[in-house]
Amino acid sequence: MNTSATARGLLAIGAALLAAGHAAAADWKPAKSVEIIIASSAGAGTDRTGRWIQKLLADKKLVEVPATVVNKPGGATVVALTYLNQHAGDGHYFLVISSPIVTSHIIGRSPFTLADVTPLAILGTEGIAFTVRADSPIRTPADLTERLKTDSLSVGFANALGNQNHLAIAKAVQRVGGNVKGMKAIVFNGSGDTVTALLGGHIDLGVTSGSAVLPHIAAGRLRSVVVSADQRLGGAFSSVPTLKEAGIDAVTTNWRAAIGPRGMTEDQVAYWNAVFAKLVQIPEWKEDMEKLLVTNLYLNSADTRRFLDAEYSAYGTFLTEVGLAKKP
Repeated sequence: MNTSATARGLLAIGAALLAAGHAAAADWKPAKSVEIIIASSAGAGTDRTGRWIQKLLADKKLVEVPATVVNKPGGATVVALTYLNQHAGDGHYFLVISSPIVTSHIIGRSPFTLADVTPLAILGTEGIAFTVRADSPIRTPADLTERLKTDSLSVGFANALGNQNHLAIAKAVQRVGGNVKGMKAIVFNGSGDTVTALLGGHIDLGVTSGSAVLPHIAAGRLRSVVVSADQRLGGAFSSVPTLKEAGIDAVTTNWRAAIGPRGMTEDQVAYWNAVFAKLVQIPEWKEDMEKLLVTNLYLNSADTRRFLDAEYSAYGTFLTEVGLAKKP
């Protein structure tokens, strides 16, 4: 038996198998249903985003398998993140989430850090509205400022302490000289729950995305006093001043991120980079973002990682300043 020839033959077979393995990895695509996880209850901003992604993935055939939405609210996003990482390394799962992915760890509500997930995309950013009932005595930014200086205002928001909605109101309270830690903050599982509580008179002020209250503003049931954005929103919010216009130097925006479980492969990430890059160019996606007052910002996986690292640093600084940080 010619052992050298046999060895060469085995090496050739091994090289062929390795090349085939690389080719298969490079061509990774979902082989089963994709699961879109939402860290809030039905009707919240991230829920609407996730369900719109689901619809467009199917309608535009961006993926070749079905996609389903699963809501996992609770625990300052810990429930959703725990579920996500039960599928470590599996590219068939991603979570639609906002700032609690960074802030919940800073304030000590979550053990998960950015090292525990695979950032996939930033899919838009929007202003935050400070809204009251139509019959509220808070009618102007000046009225709101006076109330923010006291601890008498009950404020509702979703879906976690330290998230973008909490930060928006906390920044405003800090800037006017109020007591952030003394604020009567009520946390709901979703912005829909916040709006329901506001309509029922159970809270004085709701802090949500503009899209969450838009139908009720149009119907005259609610009234936004200010928005936490760098410029005025459009449509029904065009007459609503920004906090900065009202003399309160505080800007906070709400971004939407798609996050995969830890341990995803480069080829899985590359697949979702391509899908999300196509998604944000679809006319229906752009139209819906405009209708919901969302800026159609897109960042790929690598840029999303850098963005989230920067957000973690910025949020950490502010939450430390106001005494809410529990983690270094």
